[in-house]
Amino acid sequence: FAPPSLRVAPCERRRPGEMLMTTGRLLAFGMMLLSVRNAAAWRSVSVRRGGLRTALRAVESGAEAPMTAVSEEAKSEPARKKRVLSGVQPTGNLHLGNYLGAIRQWVQYQDTYDNFFFVVDLHAITMPHDPKKLRQDTIEAVATYLAAGVDPAKSKIFVQSHVSAHAELTWLLNCITPMNWLERMIQYKEKAVKQGENVGVGLFDYPVLMAADILLYQSDLVPVGEDQRQHLELTRDIARRFNDQFCKRKKVRRVFREPEALIVKEGARVMSLVDGTSKMSKSAENENSRIGLTDEPDVIARKIKKCKTDQLTGLEWDNPERPEATNLLNIYQSVTGMTQEEILAEVSDMRWGSFKPLLTDAVIAHLQPIQEKYKEIMTDPAYLHSVLKEGQLAADEVAEQTLDWTKNAMGFATLKNLDESRE
Repeated sequence: FAPPSLRVAPCERRRPGEMLMTTGRLLAFGMMLLSVRNAAAWRSVSVRRGGLRTALRAVESGAEAPMTAVSEEAKSEPARKKRVLSGVQPTGNLHLGNYLGAIRQWVQYQDTYDNFFFVVDLHAITMPHDPKKLRQDTIEAVATYLAAGVDPAKSKIFVQSHVSAHAELTWLLNCITPMNWLERMIQYKEKAVKQGENVGVGLFDYPVLMAADILLYQSDLVPVGEDQRQHLELTRDIARRFNDQFCKRKKVRRVFREPEALIVKEGARVMSLVDGTSKMSKSAENENSRIGLTDEPDVIARKIKKCKTDQLTGLEWDNPERPEATNLLNIYQSVTGMTQEEILAEVSDMRWGSFKPLLTDAVIAHLQPIQEKYKEIMTDPAYLHSVLKEGQLAADEVAEQTLDWTKNAMGFATLKNLDESRE
């Protein structure tokens, strides 16, 4: 690869001066190669047009290779922000666990990442549902995102079913995903037991829909809890399988980016108020197991008063024998912003009868501004429509590009390909 003047025959004898000059040229050549390692620099020297040869001749002649301009151009290119994708199902009112475990952290990501936040209504229909309630729950979920601080100027907010590429990519990925990969999914086994013989194909297949959601947007990071980590690994497996099967031919770009997990902050997982070992859930039959983000103050007070506790005196964290104590202390920490040390100094000697009113007041105070903003947004359907329309257009642009790459890699005769062949 080195220019002819730098090549040295193994047995060729050279005078010390010549050897020193040759060594200098080799060092200069090596430094030049290192400086053009990144893709922007390679493009800048125009390898296809002989720009690299020009640079090599410059090294041979002792002139300075034009690397300064390359570096400046590389610096001028804007760095790509890592992209985060996340969503919540519109099944019932969003609760404190959805907010503390997901939505509030989305708000914190807004200035750091390129964000796509959506309402996953296609996932919601994998279980029996009420059509009218689904429609209303979807709108309320969007309003909750906005009320909690998700800014449409910084993040794309949209509804999953508004972007048709989700369903289309799911079918394409279905055709390359082995059945036994899906049979291993733990959540399917657990939910299928509840539905019995009436379980639908959608419940079995929804991990592929989740993979399509993530891969459509070339997502770098996906916020996941432990219950969703298996699905993220499946997504990575599907992406790798597709790229290996369809993207090794010439002129076929790598289609899918393999996403990584974005670990949620400690204490962000909120457990049920009636069982400290189970996650707070919208689908739980017992309404007292969760605090809805739109619950009135008296409802919040009643639910916390009735929540499960133990008979021990004093409060403590991380005792496996006291999961409810850890859960309630985590909630208190999340809504007050206090450290564990500060909280223990305040409440470690308290009985539950004294702590529960304290927790109630803190939760109500934290949710009050969100509830006020939510009510304001729900009275402005034109604003909600504009946010969702802008989000749909932005999401559709990225999703359609990925879908186009997918079809091209798989060999579909798209109209775009036919148009290009005519030209």
